[in-house]
Amino acid sequence: MSAQTAAQLEMAELLVEALNLEDIAADEIAPDESLFGDGLGLDSIDALEIALAISQKYGVQMQADDENTRKAFTSLATLTDFVQANKSK
Repeated sequence: MSAQTAAQLEMAELLVEALNLEDIAADEIAPDESLFGDGLGLDSIDALEIALAISQKYGVQMQADDENTRKAFTSLATLTDFVQANKSK
């Protein structure tokens, strides 16, 4: 398991808070672990909640029909990179 960057830890904290994840600490989410399926086991409703939290905190709009959004939800690292690249300055 690779260590999180500061930005990844901040994103992991947002995930834990937005989804009320009680069984996992933000620093336990591996940057390259899948967010869905066998990874964290998130589902499409979780994705909507995450997108809303990201929009509120960072001003980044995530469109469900956008291929880049789908790719962003691959892992904590890809989600963090997407938000960092698209957030309001």
